[in-house]
Amino acid sequence: MSPAATPSLPSALLFSAGETRLAALDALARSHWLGGMTNSQGHLEPRLDALAALRSELFAGKPSAMTNVSWPPPPIAAALGKAVDALDLARYCHGQQELTDTVLMSILFHLDLIVDYVDRGAGEEQALQMAIDAFSDDWRQHCDQIDELVEVFGMVPDDCEHSRWDELRGLLHSAGWQEVLRIRRLLAGLPELVKIIRELGRSRPTEEHDIASQSLVEVMEQAMALRTETRTVRVPDMPGETRGIHRSDRIARMLPAEAMLLGHPRLRLVWHARRAERSLLCYEDDDRMTETRQHQAPVLQPRPGLMPAKKLESGPMLVCVDTSGSMQGGAEGVAKAVVLEAMRAAHAQNRACHVFAFGGPEEVVELELTLGRAGIERATRFLGQSFRGGTDICAPLEKVIAQVELERWQRADLLIATDGEFGATPALAARLAAVKRQLGLRVQGVLIADRETVGLLEIADHIYPVRDWRRFGGNNAESPIHTHRLTALYFPGALRNEATREATVSGAEASAAFRGDKPT
Repeated sequence: MSPAATPSLPSALLFSAGETRLAALDALARSHWLGGMTNSQGHLEPRLDALAALRSELFAGKPSAMTNVSWPPPPIAAALGKAVDALDLARYCHGQQELTDTVLMSILFHLDLIVDYVDRGAGEEQALQMAIDAFSDDWRQHCDQIDELVEVFGMVPDDCEHSRWDELRGLLHSAGWQEVLRIRRLLAGLPELVKIIRELGRSRPTEEHDIASQSLVEVMEQAMALRTETRTVRVPDMPGETRGIHRSDRIARMLPAEAMLLGHPRLRLVWHARRAERSLLCYEDDDRMTETRQHQAPVLQPRPGLMPAKKLESGPMLVCVDTSGSMQGGAEGVAKAVVLEAMRAAHAQNRACHVFAFGGPEEVVELELTLGRAGIERATRFLGQSFRGGTDICAPLEKVIAQVELERWQRADLLIATDGEFGATPALAARLAAVKRQLGLRVQGVLIADRETVGLLEIADHIYPVRDWRRFGGNNAESPIHTHRLTALYFPGALRNEATREATVSGAEASAAFRGDKPT
């Protein structure tokens, strides 16, 4: 007998009956197996089938339908269904398999405690209510914390497992997290920050034109000019080129055959008739005359012009945050809001973000803003701190320049959130300007003060003023000055540029000029 003709062996039936009873386990997570088989409420097969159906409904975001179910018993099912609907767990579980499985494990856990409450002396109704209340309290707190994370970060971080939520719960109850929630609410009053942070980076071109980035190109424009037009006009019957034979009455151009008719006494009458009818066979000739004239006509002529490039955005972000003592109060809240919005945008748009918190000399704290449990802890710790100390912009700028020179950060832009009370050294300002020219680095300043300063004007390409920063610290006083551009308006010569550098002399030269000494 050939191998192909060998009959297949029948399947083993020794454990088939037991396996059939547990077939619903295939639709459950492995973590549900033990609790599903050992739970004290109801019978095994109905319980597993009901758990599988409930898991599918919650994952699909459907409201629970626990009125006609085989498990749990009707009184428990009715109370549990009301609790699940009141908490709106279907909305939270929609598309979230790990959260759905955690909810099912919690249901099994709390329903299994009903018999323990009865053993301790509680009545059946009281024990049921105690279990449902404990389940509702746990998940009401859990859902509130999920809502807080979504409010702050736009989503729940991927590595925040719901089955290990207790590890995150302590952080979400801390004073630092309450400060994070306060800072998040500040962003509602600063809608421009969202736009500024979105425009940082140079990874993706937009449809908008960037006026600041223009290149000199040859532009074709329409103009009027004199155009010379030459045409050739054909003049019939003018002596010139013989083109063929045609019928005419021109005696000078008639064929010799026609002239022979004149010598015949009778046929000459035919010749006269043909001439009268203009039907003599004659040579056809003509000439061409060339005519040249000028007229106004639209033409395209080239001229040098500026063409703006496409604006780039949504790239890596480098953020420098001023944590000096002068930033305390409302300015501190705005600066923290910048960090929080940068963290939100970085995770939502899959962008890299690095924060440098700077104070006095050698006081630079670096934060890699990643939206995970560790990233939330770092951000909460930073946002919960108070700002104090001096101001030194040189150290963070040196770190930014070193970072931008790395391949990963070459398309990054820099955002500086500060009150502007600092000044970079001439050498460092020149290095930053060179990096701008070579790598295209753009520097955006968020001015959290009443007026711009020379230090911020020298390094920032554009400054967004937050003039009502006091109200974010609980003070509704308005800015005492009419514009933040006092320095640029009244002290334009204070800025370092090519003109002022050429006009600037050293102290020795100024002293010699004052004494009237002749230059050596």
